[in-house]
Amino acid sequence: MTDSSAARAPKEEEARPERPEMPSKKFIHNFRLAAKIGQPLFYVVLAAVLIWKLVPRLSSGQFQDSFLFWYESLQQTTYHLSGPLLVALAAILLLGLWRRSHNARDVPVYLVDFRVYRPPDALRVNKMQCRDGANSCGKFNEESLAFQQRIAERSGLGERTYLPRGLHQYPFDINMTSAREEAEMVMFNCVGNLLEHQGLKPRDIDILIVNCSLFNPTPSLSAMIINHFKMRSDIVSYNLSGMGCSAGLIAISLARELLQVYPNKNAIVVSTENITQNWYFGNERSMLIPNVLFRMGGAAILLSNKPAVRNVAKYELQHVIRVHMGADDKAYRCVFQRPDDDGNIGVELNKDLFKVASKAVTRNMTRMGPMVLPWSEMLFVALNLLAAKVFRMRVKPYVPDFKKAFDHFCLHAGGRAVIEGLGKQLGLPDEKTEASFQTLKWYGNTSSSTVWYSLAYIESVQTVKEGEHVWQVAFGSGFKCNSAVWKAIRDIDSCHQAWEHRVGENAPKV
Repeated sequence: MTDSSAARAPKEEEARPERPEMPSKKFIHNFRLAAKIGQPLFYVVLAAVLIWKLVPRLSSGQFQDSFLFWYESLQQTTYHLSGPLLVALAAILLLGLWRRSHNARDVPVYLVDFRVYRPPDALRVNKMQCRDGANSCGKFNEESLAFQQRIAERSGLGERTYLPRGLHQYPFDINMTSAREEAEMVMFNCVGNLLEHQGLKPRDIDILIVNCSLFNPTPSLSAMIINHFKMRSDIVSYNLSGMGCSAGLIAISLARELLQVYPNKNAIVVSTENITQNWYFGNERSMLIPNVLFRMGGAAILLSNKPAVRNVAKYELQHVIRVHMGADDKAYRCVFQRPDDDGNIGVELNKDLFKVASKAVTRNMTRMGPMVLPWSEMLFVALNLLAAKVFRMRVKPYVPDFKKAFDHFCLHAGGRAVIEGLGKQLGLPDEKTEASFQTLKWYGNTSSSTVWYSLAYIESVQTVKEGEHVWQVAFGSGFKCNSAVWKAIRDIDSCHQAWEHRVGENAPKV
């Protein structure tokens, strides 16, 4: 710690409000043990009594009033159970639920601000330039060129996306030096703009997390940022690699865990992907799709747990849900980096991808639902499951209306089919998927940073009101589906530089 930071420490300590006295470790241990035992015991006792009363009814063939009888049985069970036992079990259940929700929100984590990278106009490409570049490199046969052209027409990408400098030269300049140049352009710009706008010095950052799936030089990308901005030697830094397009929300989850351990800290998360050295020059169709979809981009996000930050922050983090399906072989291999028969390395997107993605997001929503959905939606879900699983009725699975829980949706802009499929699965109208489609159109698939381009679009074009909730959903290799929920703690109508062309010349620039 430097002299200046040491001098500030007493002031921060004096300004910090007194924390209430915490319960003893023994009390907490006993409380957790009681809750752990009591919750399942409550459900077991209640279920046993209901089954004891319900089975004879079903065995007699009287199915028509099963739901009504179940409801009456629940009332009778509640009445006939021993009063003290029921009260005790219910109290343990409620205390356990309170403990879970209380622990998750012990230390509020605030999103102070974020920046997404807008490359210079010199790096802009349209579809014709991409086609000419693919033709000139001499690596693709006629069938592969035609396939890439068809995918480009249906991809949802517009005529103004960006590729790194090495892919603008003919022949392509693909080497470690040009890859580092791309990484530096994206990361230094995002982090520098973020620090400048917030009036922070690099030494004010306590935690740094960088995620980039395919480019991992030595020293690491996080070390590259620390060296460039001359950050403190005691900074807590992490570099996440190989985790795909959902790694940005994994990095947010890691930052939250760290901020709940280290008090009074600032954290920066940098999410990006590197295109330069990861262009595929073979002719396998499943490995050509990333060439069409992926573009350069990145985002830097400032998080903090400082109480005073709440007055200037944009959002408070509510939930992060992570689903990993890597135990299933099909899910594990549906996005897979490998060499083709000629030794050209690329990322394969196989035919199981959409089926696996649908299953992954369903599991994510199933876990998210009880945390965010209103009771009316939860009741419909429960009745649907009861009809299908218990009474073996042929009913369609009930899809909860997540529009009742979230006001804004940032869907991973992995491609047109990804956004359309997820929007259909969630039953979202066009205005709820607009941010993701616009991200895909203007910036392409920027991997883990797409959800931040979408949020920047929402803030710039649609605006966010105090109390509204934002849901970010991203997919990644492994296979993973991760999501985050943010609650706006003030009105937000700022215009990000990346979207000023959609707002107009008179919009406030930030």
